[in-house]
Amino acid sequence: MPSTGRVIREGAAVTHGWHGGPEGTGPGAFPPPRTPSGLFPSSTSMRPSYREPYPITGAGVAAGALVAFAWLLLFGLLGGGVAGYAWWTLLAGGLAWMAAAVLVRHGDRGVATGVAIVTAGGWSIAAAIVAMRWAQTGDWPLW
Repeated sequence: MPSTGRVIREGAAVTHGWHGGPEGTGPGAFPPPRTPSGLFPSSTSMRPSYREPYPITGAGVAAGALVAFAWLLLFGLLGGGVAGYAWWTLLAGGLAWMAAAVLVRHGDRGVATGVAIVTAGGWSIAAAIVAMRWAQTGDWPLW
């Protein structure tokens, strides 16, 4: 092996291309410990791991969606025409969102999510029906 001008002590450990020796700086010292960047998760993380105490499940979202669909359908059937359907859907959706707000705070947030999603969809359908009737007749159907 060609001489580089450095003397390696006999029995010194070689780690990661560094010549092992006493800790500190200078020739023969161990490299400083690497601090992970955080890009890749490591199992020896010093940061705490938080878990959701009541996770949102697909079954809860589906149950909330099914109940909200039935709720909006029953209220929508009370209306005799486009105006009645729109007003009953608006009222039922408002009540459903109040129930979802209570569920978010004190109950199952998965069910509340399903209720909110289906209610928004029901309101969108009612708005589209009102807009189509308005475009066809030229008369605002809600008054």
